[in-house]
Amino acid sequence: MTTHHTDNTAPGDRKVVLVTGASSGIGAAIASRLVREGHQVVAGARRADRLRDLADSTREAAARSGGGLEPVQLDVTDRADVAAFVRGARERHGRVDVLVANAGVMPLSRLDSLLVEEWDRMIDVNVRGLLYGIAAALPVFTAQGSGHFVTVASVGAHEVVPTSAVYSGTKHAAWAIAEGLRQESDPSIRVTTISPGVVVSELADTITEAGAAEAMRTYRAHAIGPDAIAGAVSYALAQPSDVDVNEIIVRPARQR
Repeated sequence: MTTHHTDNTAPGDRKVVLVTGASSGIGAAIASRLVREGHQVVAGARRADRLRDLADSTREAAARSGGGLEPVQLDVTDRADVAAFVRGARERHGRVDVLVANAGVMPLSRLDSLLVEEWDRMIDVNVRGLLYGIAAALPVFTAQGSGHFVTVASVGAHEVVPTSAVYSGTKHAAWAIAEGLRQESDPSIRVTTISPGVVVSELADTITEAGAAEAMRTYRAHAIGPDAIAGAVSYALAQPSDVDVNEIIVRPARQR
């Protein structure tokens, strides 16, 4: 059962939040929750039709909370597209307070299956997509004197299992990039990594290797809903400006 949250965001706390990979799963849950909490969300993803549906489904909540959801078609593997996504949001809303780098793919497979194109896709989306977001938003945050990067990594950043070598590699890279960004950034720029465990999403649908797909079906038996991850993002964003929540790991109680 999804818990619905009403607006408790004072006007001065209303943030302009950019969310990538917002068309489904965790990204859609993050976007929806932040709208309900009164934030202005710019939702980016490749599937424009899904984004329009998301905007429609959050319109009533936005009217109540004072928030809003703006759909923008986005390919995070295209550097110019990501730059335009951030630049456009800043031009329309006057600032960008948060970038939630959520876009990711997870076509798990054994290395000896040699699914090199799928490896390339994971590197492009999970690593380059994050780096392009940082390249676009970091100068904006620096100029403003404030900003918050939220990276959605995975428990795969901390563990490797058969079929997860490349995926875990990309998620460890995302964790490491975020940690480096935190250390290098001015204290006015906060950096949070959210590492989900097994969550209900479409990610497993991209697995083409039969053995990996079967293992994932078993693995997902106790998956939690994506709003659990949205709650972690909400918590990190709501902290005072001098508090930087560096990492939150959220997994089902039954996941070991």
